Amino acid sequence: MAAKTDRQFDGAYALVTGGGSGIGRAAGVALAAQGCTVTVAGRTAATLEGTVKLITDAGGTARYVVADVHDEDAVEQVVKAAASPEGRLHIAVNSAGVDGGNSASAMADYPVETLDLMIATNVRGMFFSLKHELACMVPYSSGVIVNISSGAGLVGVGGYAGYSASKHAEIGLTKSAALDYAGVGIRVNAVCPGLVNTPLVAGMVDDNPELHAELVAAHPLGRIAEPEEIADAVVWLCSERSSYVTGIALPVDGGYTAR
Repeated sequence: MAAKTDRQFDGAYALVTGGGSGIGRAAGVALAAQGCTVTVAGRTAATLEGTVKLITDAGGTARYVVADVHDEDAVEQVVKAAASPEGRLHIAVNSAGVDGGNSASAMADYPVETLDLMIATNVRGMFFSLKHELACMVPYSSGVIVNISSGAGLVGVGGYAGYSASKHAEIGLTKSAALDYAGVGIRVNAVCPGLVNTPLVAGMVDDNPELHAELVAAHPLGRIAEPEEIADAVVWLCSERSSYVTGIALPVDGGYTAR
């Protein structure tokens, strides 16, 4: 008799974009721990290899593909590579993106090139990912997609107009896709983290040590999140325990958006 397992996703194939670090890495590790064969995609082979090693050292199954979400053809190939031998993709987590950086600018002074980068990466990149993931899921009338947005997609953030606008747009993509594909059994949701202890945030704090206390104070729980806490929400949204949930933007933000 085969041993029983409480893993939720045995036999499932999952793709995580932006899987080389931070939330994407934590999501890939968490999904693999639940039985997924995980493909992580991103621009840097070394960090992707690190994620794969974490997964395989823990007994999971993972591979990586170097790709840039700015390139639609590359995104299409990544989705195909992540699918099962039969061409089925069960789960996708879209975590690739760029943040607002460490330099705030009021609207009239906001750099156009920064806005363009936010739209190209966070909005167009997510659109390309959704487009090809959904195309892969539709023939099987099932699948789950979780987009990593931000608390900045739910509220305004002074000084970071481009970042906030791109994150609001990601939620718009999420809700529209959820409505388009609910009738064929595909669920699409977003997670909206507050500040998370990732390499990007660590770099911001290193550049501006006074920023750390200010960032922590903005979160009523009195601390910033660990990537694994965001990954827990991702796993829940991918599981049958959230089978009646689609089209939501779920804050996981220590109370940041409750103010």
